[in-house]
Amino acid sequence: MTVRGFKSFASATTFDFEPGVTAVVGPNGSGKSNVVDALAWVMGEQGAKTLRGGKMEDVIFAGTAGRPALGRAQVSLTIDNTDGALPIEYSEVTISRTLFRAGGSEYAINGNNCRLLDIQELLSDSGLGREMHVIVGQGQLDRVLHATPEDRRGFIEEASGILKHRRRKEKTVRKLEAMQANLTRLTDLTAELRRQLTPLGRQAEVARRAQQVQFEVRDARARLLADELVRLTSVLEQEAADEAAARTRQAEAEKNLDAGRRRLAELELLAAEATPRVNTARDAWYRLCAARERFRALANLAGERRRLLGSAEAPADAGRDPEVLEQQAAQVREEQVDLEFELEERQAALEEAVGRRAAAEQAAAEEDRRLTTVLRAAADRREGLARLAGKVGTARSRVEAAEAELGRLRGLIAGGEDRRRQAEAEFAALESQAAGAEAGEERLDAAYEEAVEALEAIEAELEDAAAARREAERERAALAARKEALEVGLHRRDGSAVLLASGIDGVLAPLADLITVKPGYEAAIAAALGSAAEAVAVRDAHAAVRALELMKAGDAGRVHLVIADAPASAGRGAGAVERTDAGAAILPAGATPATSLVQAARGLDGAVAGLLRAVVVVEDLQTAGDIIAVRPDLTAVTREGDVFTSWLVRGGAAGGPSLIELQAAVEDTAAHLEDATARLERAKFAIAGASARRNEAKQRAEAALEELNSSDARIAAVAERLGTLGSMLRSTEAEGARLAKLVAAAEENLQAEQQALAEITARLGAARDAGDEPEAGEPSTQRRDALAAEAAGARQAEMDARLALRSAEEQLTALSNRAAALERAAATERQARAAAAERARRRQLQAAKAAAVARGAEEVLAWLEVSVDTAARERDAAEEVRAAWESELAEVRTATAALAEELRKLTDAVHRDELARAQQRLRIEAVQTRAIEELGMTADHLVAHYGPDQPVPVTQAPAGGKGKPDKWAALRAEVDEDGNPVLETVPFVRAEQEKRLKKAERDLAALGKVNPLALEEFAALEERHQFLSSQLEDLKASRKDLLDIIREVDERVEQVFAEAFKDTAEQFVRVFGRLFPGGEGRLVLTDPDDMLATGIEVEARPAGKKIKRLSLLSGGERSLTAVALLVSIFKARPSPFYVMDEVEAALDDTNLGRLITIFEELRESSQLIVITHQKRTMEVADALYGVTMRGDGVSTVISQRITAASA
Repeated sequence: MTVRGFKSFASATTFDFEPGVTAVVGPNGSGKSNVVDALAWVMGEQGAKTLRGGKMEDVIFAGTAGRPALGRAQVSLTIDNTDGALPIEYSEVTISRTLFRAGGSEYAINGNNCRLLDIQELLSDSGLGREMHVIVGQGQLDRVLHATPEDRRGFIEEASGILKHRRRKEKTVRKLEAMQANLTRLTDLTAELRRQLTPLGRQAEVARRAQQVQFEVRDARARLLADELVRLTSVLEQEAADEAAARTRQAEAEKNLDAGRRRLAELELLAAEATPRVNTARDAWYRLCAARERFRALANLAGERRRLLGSAEAPADAGRDPEVLEQQAAQVREEQVDLEFELEERQAALEEAVGRRAAAEQAAAEEDRRLTTVLRAAADRREGLARLAGKVGTARSRVEAAEAELGRLRGLIAGGEDRRRQAEAEFAALESQAAGAEAGEERLDAAYEEAVEALEAIEAELEDAAAARREAERERAALAARKEALEVGLHRRDGSAVLLASGIDGVLAPLADLITVKPGYEAAIAAALGSAAEAVAVRDAHAAVRALELMKAGDAGRVHLVIADAPASAGRGAGAVERTDAGAAILPAGATPATSLVQAARGLDGAVAGLLRAVVVVEDLQTAGDIIAVRPDLTAVTREGDVFTSWLVRGGAAGGPSLIELQAAVEDTAAHLEDATARLERAKFAIAGASARRNEAKQRAEAALEELNSSDARIAAVAERLGTLGSMLRSTEAEGARLAKLVAAAEENLQAEQQALAEITARLGAARDAGDEPEAGEPSTQRRDALAAEAAGARQAEMDARLALRSAEEQLTALSNRAAALERAAATERQARAAAAERARRRQLQAAKAAAVARGAEEVLAWLEVSVDTAARERDAAEEVRAAWESELAEVRTATAALAEELRKLTDAVHRDELARAQQRLRIEAVQTRAIEELGMTADHLVAHYGPDQPVPVTQAPAGGKGKPDKWAALRAEVDEDGNPVLETVPFVRAEQEKRLKKAERDLAALGKVNPLALEEFAALEERHQFLSSQLEDLKASRKDLLDIIREVDERVEQVFAEAFKDTAEQFVRVFGRLFPGGEGRLVLTDPDDMLATGIEVEARPAGKKIKRLSLLSGGERSLTAVALLVSIFKARPSPFYVMDEVEAALDDTNLGRLITIFEELRESSQLIVITHQKRTMEVADALYGVTMRGDGVSTVISQRITAASA
C-alpha cells in the first residue's frame, strides 16, 4: 500500500505487507490508526465519521508549522491475484483512490479510471464488501456488540460474497417497480387507441347518410311546428273563454272582503279601548296586593322587634368598683416612691463596695508582684550566673533567627508584589484588546444580521416572484383552455364550412371575422344581423353565384352570403337611419344607430349598412317599446339581444352565443392571454434576477458568518488568557495575605523574643549585683495572704450589694406595673358602665317606636284587604269584556284572512291567465317566425301542408343504416297522375315525430363534417395499435424473465447463506471454546423458516455462569465474544487479509494469549495486519512497522522483518 498526502502521511510512504502477521506499532498519536483509515478509504469507505473526520476533505494533509498543506490525498493498494481470488484477468491488481481539496474524486483499477461501484463489486467477490468487516477495531467490536440480528446476518453475507447479489436484487426490484409504471401507461395507451379505432372506422360510412337525415330533420321539424301552432292557437281560444268567469268571481270576492274589513276595524277599535281599562285594573290590583304584603310583613317585624326589645333587660353590674380600683392604685404608687428612695441608698452602697474591692485587689496584686520578684531573685542566685549567661545567649539567638525569618518573609512579599503588578499590567492590556474585539464583534454581528436580513428579503422577493409566476401560469393555462374552447365553438357545422374549405375564388371569410363590434354590443348586433351573423363574405355577385352552384352541386346544405362590393346606398330605403349629425338628431332619445357600433373591413361598409338599415340599439325593453311606438319604421334592438319591430318581437332568455359574440370573446381572451404570457415572462425574468441576488447575498452572509466565527475564536482566546491571569492575580493576592499574616506573627514573635531577652538580661544583671550579698532566708507570705483575704471579702460585699440592688429594681418594676394595671382597669370599668346605660335607654326608645309602627301597620292592613277585593272584582269584569271583543275579533280576522287569500288567488289566477295568454301569443308569433326563418314557410302554408291532419310519409332506410343506397329505386316506385312517387303514409303522432326528429338530429349531430381521410387515418392508427401491442407483450415477457431471475437469485442466496451460516456456527462453537475454556457459545437463527430475512442471535455462556445474553457479560467477555464471532466468520469464509486495530488492548494476559493463538491460526489462510501496543503480540509478528511522528507533525515509518532481525 502506498500512501501520499493522506492525513499525517505527507510524503509518499509504501507498506509492503509480508505473508503472515504484520504488526504496526508506535506511540499514541503517531499515526498508526491512519494506516487503517487509508486501507478503509482506498477500499471505498464513504463515511467521514468512520474515518474520524468531520468531512471527507479532512483526510488530506492539512499542513504544519514547517510544511504547507497538500492539495490532494492518494492511496494505492496492490493485491496479489495469482490465485485468481479477484474476478479479473490480472495476476496483480492495483486499486487507487484520489481526493482533491477542490472536491473532485477519482478511482482507478490498474491505472484505468473506474467507478466506486466497480471497486466495491470487485472486492465483494473475495469477501471484502462495503461493510468492511475485515477491518476490526474498537469501533467495529462495539458495532458487533450492539448489532441487530439482521446486521450480524450482513457480516456473514458479506464474507460469503452474497451481499453483492442482494444489492443487485434490490436494484432489480426497483427497476421492476419503474417498469410497472411504464407498463401501466402503455396498457392505458393501447386501450385508448383501441377505443379510437371503432369510431374512426365508422366515419367512412357517414357521408352517404347525410342527405337522408337532413330530409328527416326538415320534415319532422315542419310537422312538429305545425302541430305546435295548431295546439297553441286552440289553447289561446280556450283561455279567452274562461276569462269572464274568473273576473266575476274576483268582483264578488272583493265585495265580501270589503265588508269583512269594515267589521274588523270596528272590533279592533273596541278591543283597543278595552285593553287600557284591563291594564289599569290589573295594575291597581297588583299594587294593592304588593302594598298589603309589605304592610303585613311590616306589622310582623314591628311586633317581633317590640317583643325582643322588651325581653332584653339590662344585665346586673357584675364588675369591680372603679373607685376601689383607683384607691388601690394610689396605695401602690406610694409604696413605689418609698422603694425608689431605698433603691438610691442601695446604689450608693454598691458604689462604695466596688471602690473597696478595687483597692483591696490592687494592694494584693502589688504584694504578689513584690514577693514574685524576691523569690525569682533568690532562685537566680541559686541557679548561678553561668546558666543565666547561657539563657541570655539562647534568647539572643532566637531574636536573631526571628529577625532573619521576618526579613525572608518581607522579601517574599516584595517578589509577590512584583508578580502581581506584572499580571495586572498584562490583564489591563488584554482587557483593552478584548474591548476592541467586542467592538469589532458588534460590527460583525451587525454586518451578519444585515446580510441575513438582505438574504431573507431577497428570498421573500423570490417567493413572491415564484407565486406570481405560478399565478401567471395558471391564468395563462386557463385562458389558453378558454380560447381553445371558444375556437371550437367557431367551427362551422353548416354549408359555410364546406364553402370556406373549398377555396374557390371570391370567397373571403366569415362575416364575424371581418367586422369589429364595440365592446358590450355584440349580442345586440348579432340579433340585428340575424342569420347574416353567420354568413360568409364574398367579393361580388359572381362569386356568390359560384358559391351557391358549389353548394347545390355538392348538396352541402344552405348558406348565407354577404356581397362585399354592395354600394353604400343599396341598403337604404324608407326609414333608413342616417349616420350624420343631423340624422342622429331626429332619432328618439336613447336610440343609437347600429351602424355606428360596427366597424367593417374594407369593402364591406355597404353590405353592413344594408343589413343594419333602420336598426337602432337601446338599453332596455321599455325604451325599445317607446321608440317603436313613435317610429314604427325602425327596428329596435336591446343590448341583451331582444328585437322589436312594429309587427314582430323576438327575444327572451339568453340562448347560445352567436358567432360574433364568440369571435369577440376569442379576441378578448387572446388579448388577455398575451397579457398573461407577458406577465409570465416578467415573473421568470424577476425570478432569474432574484436567484442571482440570492446567491450573492448567501455568499455575503456566509463570509460574514466566517468572519464572525473567527472573531469569536479570538475573543475566546483572549477570555481564556484573562481567566488565567485573573486566577493568577487571585492566587497572588491570597499568597500576599498569607505572607502578611506570617509577617505579623513573626513580628509578634520577635517582640516576645526581644522582651524575653531583656528579662533574662535584667535577671543576669541582678544576679551579678547580688552575687556579693550574704544568703537571705525565704521571704514571708503572711502579708500577701492577708491582703488576698481582704480582697475576697471586698468582692463578696460587692456581690451582696449588687444582689440587693437588683432585687430592689425588680420590686420597683413590679409595683409600677401593678399601679398602671389598676388604673387601666378603673378606666375600663367606668366606660363599660356608661355604655350599658346608653344601650338600655336606646332599647326603651326602640321598643316604643316598634309598638307604634305595629299598631299603624295593622290599621292600614285592614283597609288594604277591602281595597284588594274591590280591585279584583273590577279587574275580572274588565277582562271578561275584553275577552268577548277579542273572541269576536279573532273570528272576524280569520274570516277576513280567508277572503283575502281567496281574492289573492283569484287575482293571481287572472294575472297568470293574462300573462299566459300574452306568452301564448308570443309563442305563436315565435313559432310563425321560426317557420319563416328556419323553413321558409308561412303559417297558413305550414298548417295546410304539414298540419296534424295531414298524413306522414314513411321513408325506408337501408337495414341497419349500412350498405349503398339504391339509385334506381325512384324509377321502380309507383307514381301518381302528376308523376310524383306514391309513398306509404301513417297518421300524425306527435310523440313519434318527436322521436323521429330527435333521432334525426342525433344522427345529424353524430355525422358532423364528413372526413375523406378517415380510411387513411384508420389504417395508420391500426398499425400503431399493433406495434404498441407487440411492445406491451415484450415488456410483459421481460418482466416475467426478471421475476424468474430474482427467484433464482433468492434460491442461490438462501443456499449460500445456509452453508455459510452452518460453517460459521460450527467455527463459533470451536473458537468460543478456545477463548472461554469450559464455556459454551452458539449462533441461533431468529427465523429459521425464512432464510432470506432471518437474523442471527449470539448466545454466550462463559464457564461458571448461567447467563447467555451478551448484555449481562462483563466488558472483556463481551469484547472476546465479538472477536469470537468475527474470527468464526474469518475461518468459515476466509478473506485475503484482515486488519486488527488494538482489539487486544483491554484484555488481560490470559485472554491475550488465547487471542494470539487465534491470530497464529488465521495467519495460515490470510494476511493479518495488527495495530498493537502489546509486546506479546509483537513477538508473534512476522514483520514490524514502526510509526513515529517528529516535531514537524509528519508520520514516518520504519520497517523490520522479525526473521531477518533474529537471524
